[in-house]
Amino acid sequence: MERFTVTAALLKEHFLKIYGPSDEDVRLFASPARINIIGEHIDYNGGKVFPAAIDRYLYCAIRKRKDKKIIYNDLFFPGTYVFYTDDTFTFDKKNDYANFLNGILSCIKKHNTLPCGFEILIASNIPSAGGISSSSALECGFAWAVNETFNLNYTRKEIALMGQESEHEFMNVNCGIMDQYIIATGKKNTAELLDCAKIEHEYIPLNLGNYKFVVMNTKKQRKLSDSKYNERRSECEKGLEILQNAAILLKNKGLVSNTKDLPDLCSLTPVQFEECKACIKDETISKRVRHCVTEMDRVQKSVEALKNNSLIKLGKLLYESHESLKNDYESTGLELDTLVYSAAKQDGCIGARMTGAGFGGCAIALVHNDKINDFIDNIQREYTQIVGYNAAFFECSSGDGVKEIYI
Repeated sequence: MERFTVTAALLKEHFLKIYGPSDEDVRLFASPARINIIGEHIDYNGGKVFPAAIDRYLYCAIRKRKDKKIIYNDLFFPGTYVFYTDDTFTFDKKNDYANFLNGILSCIKKHNTLPCGFEILIASNIPSAGGISSSSALECGFAWAVNETFNLNYTRKEIALMGQESEHEFMNVNCGIMDQYIIATGKKNTAELLDCAKIEHEYIPLNLGNYKFVVMNTKKQRKLSDSKYNERRSECEKGLEILQNAAILLKNKGLVSNTKDLPDLCSLTPVQFEECKACIKDETISKRVRHCVTEMDRVQKSVEALKNNSLIKLGKLLYESHESLKNDYESTGLELDTLVYSAAKQDGCIGARMTGAGFGGCAIALVHNDKINDFIDNIQREYTQIVGYNAAFFECSSGDGVKEIYI
């Protein structure tokens, strides 16, 4: 089916066409995409990240059945997937997106027994594999729909942890907690300062005045499991191990006074890193650690910038983050760099960076409302000349986390 903008009402209409009438109610749920304003690749290094849910949604319609059958359909992806509540759910490549749903069910079945089957129809306005967490929106939206439909009483935090557990154990992706957490717990008009070590968050008012975030999609498709994501995580773990084994006494104040006591890389301050970096002989590992330490510092400064209504300062930190991701974490590439460097030249843009795992996917830019149309036209022209195909763009505002929709 050709893509179009989905609404909850349209999804329900198509659901009834596909599945027909029933005396059970069709319930509708919305699950947002997210942008990470700043704090990239530090969620799995014990850092604090600064994401926001946005007003671009994946919708999930669900209805109970009288039997044990579970049926999945997606409005835009072909194929019907059929399972049963008493199945032992395992990953199977041929099941495509159904694996994300079955991963959630495998987690639920550890603690709950579903009394009956159900039928699902999904449709999304979120670009797939675009770096704004389409897969996490799918996982958390589905998990919340099943949770509410069967009164399982999972909290929003537990839904987020379930999504991460599914990624780790079912999808074999060692992701952090950020994506699932912001999608499960986000609130409109705020961003979240999320402590990934403690799994605690603070809502920060997102007052952007006359500016909006523009999401810039490279349209270079990538999957986390096929990318350098797991490799980068391994490099960070190696860096932490080296620092712990070196047991270097740190002179400057921080969370720890000796590297042997480091719980994670983001517990180091930038000044402390300068004291102990010589023990990391591998230049690549040293660069990965430096990114984590400096990115954590940028997150803290960005939160303060927003609290002080200093958008210019925030924009400067976005640019600095991208440079660190390019040079120290090496997770950008031609497409993302082209978008960010072109954005930096445009009138009305005060900051830009890649967002998400990188290696393709999306970047974000903070752009004055009056300049957005020219901004998009100019970057599209330059991007196409350099990369050879079009990017995609949309402006966004903050949105709520997973929720039920009533029509």
